[in-house]
Order: sequence, then C-alpha cells, then structure tokens
Amino acid sequence: MTVAADVDGFLRHVAIERGLSANTVAAYRRDLAVYAAWLDQEGIGDVRQVTPATLSAFAVHLGTREESPLTASSLARMLSTVRGFHRFLLDEGRVEVDASRDLRPPKLPSRLPKAISVEQVSALLAATDGDDVAALRDKALLELMYATGARVSEAVNLNVDDVIDSDIVRLTGKGSKQRIVPLGSYAQEAVSAYLVRARPVLSAKGKATPALFLGMRGARLSRQNVWLIIRAAAERAKLDVEISPHTLRHSFATHLLAGGADVRVVQELLGHSSVATTQIYTLVTADTLRDVYATSHPRAR
Repeated sequence: MTVAADVDGFLRHVAIERGLSANTVAAYRRDLAVYAAWLDQEGIGDVRQVTPATLSAFAVHLGTREESPLTASSLARMLSTVRGFHRFLLDEGRVEVDASRDLRPPKLPSRLPKAISVEQVSALLAATDGDDVAALRDKALLELMYATGARVSEAVNLNVDDVIDSDIVRLTGKGSKQRIVPLGSYAQEAVSAYLVRARPVLSAKGKATPALFLGMRGARLSRQNVWLIIRAAAERAKLDVEISPHTLRHSFATHLLAGGADVRVVQELLGHSSVATTQIYTLVTADTLRDVYATSHPRAR
C-alpha cells in the first residue's frame, strides 16, 4: 500500500468509526498531506520504512522551514496528528512498531488569559443600556456571559428552559457536560427584562424555537452575532483593548479569584475537567498583586 492509501484509511477511520467532526477530519487531512509530501520528497513510499529518526527529521523540518513557518501550537498539533496516524497503523497491523512513540511536540510557552478590569467590564456592560429590543437582548447576553463565565458556544446554545428559577442557569459545555451556575442580581434583572419585553417580539419574527437568545429575524443567535455585539459595545464604551467573547470568560475567572474564590469552585463554574487548567488564572491574579505591590510599596523599587 502507498502512504496515500494509508492516510485515506486513517481518515475513514476517524470520520466513520470515531465519528469526529468534518472540521477535525479536514484538519487531519491537511496535516497528513504535509507529512505525506515530505515522505515522498525523502523517497519514502511505504510507512514501514518510517523510523523514529525519520520522524525526528520531520519535526526539525517543520520547525525550520522557511515557507509557511508554523507556530509552536500548530507544530504541536501537526505532530499530534502524525502520532495518531502511526498508532492507527500499528493497530491495523500495517507496522510492527509505532515509530512515533517517542515523538514529542515542543513545549509551548505559557500564555496567560487576557482579562479586562472590573471597571472596563462595567463600561462594556453599560454600553448596552437601552430600552429597544436589541439593547435589551445585548444587555442580557453580556450580563449572563460575565455572570457565568459561559463560552460563546454555551451562551448561544442556551434554551429558555435552561434558565432555572431566574437565578440559576444550566450550561452545556464540551462533551455535552452540563453544569449549574448561579446568576447574580444584575444578570437576573437583565435576563428577566429581555424575556418579558424583548424575546416575544423577536420570537414573533421567526419560527418557534426554544433558543434563549434570538437574532433580529427570530432565529437562534449565532456565534458571529455575539462577536459583533461585543465588538460594537466595546467601541461604544471606547475601550482601547481588544475584546472577544472569551474575554468575558477570562475576566469572570480572574475577578472571582482576585475576590478570594477557591480555585476548585472556579473550576466547577468554568466547567474545566482539570483544576490545572483553572490554575493558570491564579498566575494572572499573582501578576496583578505584583504590579500593585511594585507601584504601591515604598521599598518595592
């Protein structure tokens, strides 16, 4: 069999047997096209010819090529794809040894989440003030996202029934895992006003849908709509920082920890499967403490 035939077999496996999404399969196809082209360039036409040294050379090639240089995260993703491909070859009996067993991606630099200050969040939310239908919806949306730390996908996938007793919301996260998150008084007020005064108007413009947040034509609000709503609010608030839906999630976690919340409570609220993922926010608050100390303590400088 050729390398191309093995790649096709792997792609069928992940698409049909593992049921991965079309986007994920497409990403695997792109990564393996680069790998197969490099193998062909090296005169390797059969996966049984690949050795650990071959894969090390491929990793070096990816990290040093001048055309279309990869970021560290893209390089790590591509090598992960190649490892998955070789594990598949071993499972299928195409090779006797997994040559990629010791292949490791580069260590990624720690990237701290970008959060904005409490004052900036207040300005952003104030920029959605208004009594018209769009303003009431936008206020409810942003207040809920900041109150719960919801991902943008979680917010747009909310249904009316997911708002429980006005002060609790049920979010469905990655892997269809559900979690219950409380709503603060500001979010409760904004969501209540939207449900009573705005959503019925929007709902009348489209087909019946259980979606909580609706677009101007009555359909479920899209992720792109949320981006535009937040960007417009940030412009009205004259914020000089880049704002995205995830900014509110980062700010939610950072502000909770800065206020003394336990990291494991924040983990549950964010829906992280591991506390290690949440602990990166403790670095943000530690950096904030250092900055305040450096500018405030008479012997800090």
